Amino acid sequence: MLDLPVHKGRRLKLISELEHKGIQNKAVLEAMKRVPRHWYFPKDFENLAYRDAAFPIGHDQTISQPYTVAFQTQLIDVEVDSKVLEIGTGSGYQAAVLAELGVQLYSIEYVKPLLQEAARLLVSYRDKIKLIHGDGSKGYSKYAPYDAIIVTAGAPTIPQELMKQLKIGGRLVIPVGTERNSQEMFRITRNSETHFKREKFGDFKFVPLVGKDGWL
Repeated sequence: MLDLPVHKGRRLKLISELEHKGIQNKAVLEAMKRVPRHWYFPKDFENLAYRDAAFPIGHDQTISQPYTVAFQTQLIDVEVDSKVLEIGTGSGYQAAVLAELGVQLYSIEYVKPLLQEAARLLVSYRDKIKLIHGDGSKGYSKYAPYDAIIVTAGAPTIPQELMKQLKIGGRLVIPVGTERNSQEMFRITRNSETHFKREKFGDFKFVPLVGKDGWL
């Protein structure tokens, strides 16, 4: 797959737009600058890849708006070699951004065809990303605890299993709402075995989280 000068120019323009919208984490912006978003788009729509908008990728799923990707990634505030669980691999774009930050990523996807396509696109990150097919609403206890968990679909409530799988000091970023397509962004920080700090960061719109502790 090619990353032509025209793509790089559009990507730089998008990064500048994200900065103007308030994304301040330089590591996040640099990671997004390195990831060719058009690789994760349907071929016939590559020209739309650098608009700050979500886009359908099939199976009633979307590739998230770049601002949303940047905002969630900034909120989890990870470092190189942090152990991170991503709920909802989708196109693989968010996973690529996290891999560019140097984390050890475990990414779980409910829709198998999406996971298979993401695996093809993420092959260059195979040493940094482990892809898993399963119900992400329950997390993935095999590799817990995690420094951070990022959920890229809207949940009706905050799944308790995800909170349990955080390290002390770990952060869960998740959109939550009682309507399937309207949520508030939460960051949950585990301060001790039993105490969790909750913060809210405004309204967002995600596809529903599917699974036992999501929208069935």
